[in-house]
Amino acid sequence: MSAFGNLGLKKLPIFSTVSCAAVLFVIIVASCFISNLSLQSVVLESKKGPLNSFHEDPPKLRSISTREVLFSVKEEVEEQEINDYTHFLPPLNASDQERIAWFKKNLTEFEIFKSTSLTRKFDDRVRGFLGNEKCRVKFFMTWISSVRSFGGREFLAMESLFNSHPDGCLVILSRTMDSFRGHRILRPLLDRGFRAISVTPDLSFLFQDTPAQWWFDDLRRGNKDPGGIPLAQNLSNLIRLAVLYKYGGVYLDTDFVVLKDFSGLRNSIGAQSVDRDGNWTRLNNAVLVFDKNHPLLYKFMEEFASTFDGNKWGYNGPYLVSRVVERMERWRERNFTILPPVAFYPVDWTRIAGLFARPANRAHLKWVEAKMTQLSNASYGVHLWNKESSRLRIEEGSIIGRLVSKNCVICKQIYSS
Repeated sequence: MSAFGNLGLKKLPIFSTVSCAAVLFVIIVASCFISNLSLQSVVLESKKGPLNSFHEDPPKLRSISTREVLFSVKEEVEEQEINDYTHFLPPLNASDQERIAWFKKNLTEFEIFKSTSLTRKFDDRVRGFLGNEKCRVKFFMTWISSVRSFGGREFLAMESLFNSHPDGCLVILSRTMDSFRGHRILRPLLDRGFRAISVTPDLSFLFQDTPAQWWFDDLRRGNKDPGGIPLAQNLSNLIRLAVLYKYGGVYLDTDFVVLKDFSGLRNSIGAQSVDRDGNWTRLNNAVLVFDKNHPLLYKFMEEFASTFDGNKWGYNGPYLVSRVVERMERWRERNFTILPPVAFYPVDWTRIAGLFARPANRAHLKWVEAKMTQLSNASYGVHLWNKESSRLRIEEGSIIGRLVSKNCVICKQIYSS
């Protein structure tokens, strides 16, 4: 008995060590199992912070797989990687050759030039989406900035589009919006049955068999001076022309509030300003309505490729369309319509701030009401000139506040946009 007892005492430390190890193993396995089960069973649909939550409903709990969680994490990492390339600018006061050298050195940082599984599916995705017979009007927008900068003002523009075109379809050409976070931005519209999609553009395909092809090939090889203006701005000017040439439809800037149905328009461009006799002095490309393969779009792309200057703001956009149309009118070529400023640009960029302010007195209120009547009757929409108005808050009772309230579909946080 004594021997047995001694043997037991000698083995007790070994037994205790094994027991502790076993208990610890069970705890670790149980913890992992519970953690994995929690991931699979529930997750908050909204993330911390106000980012892109301007039209989200209160957070809800829903079932989600671990794979979906990992996918969302992967998407967030990818977004972080592609958000900053639009801010690349060549050194100030650099010569043409210095900018070209800088551009060649940084080409790999410009994600928009890269071919990916998404870019290769671009045409199939667009045609599959627009092939829906319910797409009464086809709309296109471009977004070459980060997904984080797509805010409430841009969302209100989409709301106004669908208010006037509940059976319309919107394609946003954007690498950054074609993501998990981008889908969350569109979800409030999608949940209400509206048709919108963000698609990563395939620029090689878009520019193929157009005058822009050789210009783009030169640029991508680093043989073209990108200029001192952000390249994203100039690429947007070209992409809008190419996508309408390939598919036909309506192009809108993301700072355009739609007031009226566009279905009656065809092959139209708007004047930004006119002289005293009513003759246009400048056109703008913030709104374009054209059939597929329209020859004017081809001429616009020819002008872009042959006269590109990345150092002059607007030279490859509003000034470009104005130059081309002016030449065509001299040659008496006209297979399109030029609409007066009241159609798309009823307020010049120098006066846009006045539309964001609430009436200060009775006289001002009377002017606001008269302006509302004019816009509602004569305008297809209002360009907000975001470069000038992005820092302005929409005040209650203002013209923009009234227009947006009248033409929204979700109508949340209008006055915080």
